[in-house]
Amino acid sequence: MNTEVRIDKWLWAARIYKTRTLAADACKMGRVTIKGERIKASRLIKAGDEISVLKPPVTYTFRVKQTIENRVGAKMIPEILENITQPEQYELLEMTRISGFIDRARGTGRPTKKDRRKMDEFTSYAFFDEEGDGEIF
Repeated sequence: MNTEVRIDKWLWAARIYKTRTLAADACKMGRVTIKGERIKASRLIKAGDEISVLKPPVTYTFRVKQTIENRVGAKMIPEILENITQPEQYELLEMTRISGFIDRARGTGRPTKKDRRKMDEFTSYAFFDEEGDGEIF
């Protein structure tokens, strides 16, 4: 166990990001902060540090329990970090999930049954004559 480790390595090893590159990119974009300050991927952290990670729309907050450089199994994560994220953040996440279904922009995703019928009706008129006897043009 090291006393200090790079933040990008720790974020990857603690399974907060899927790859170390994603962790480093998050640091570059200012999505990872310690005490409200943006940090570089090379910043060394130690046990006891509180890290805030913005994964829109939620800001997760973690307390470092143990510094590690190698990725560990998911069952060992409670030994590595303590999740101290505010409950309001999880409520915000749930509201975003719910509103995603309500505020779906018209025309995105699969067509509804009504839309499909309108398309079928339109294409049938476009390819057949006005009498509808099946003769094309």
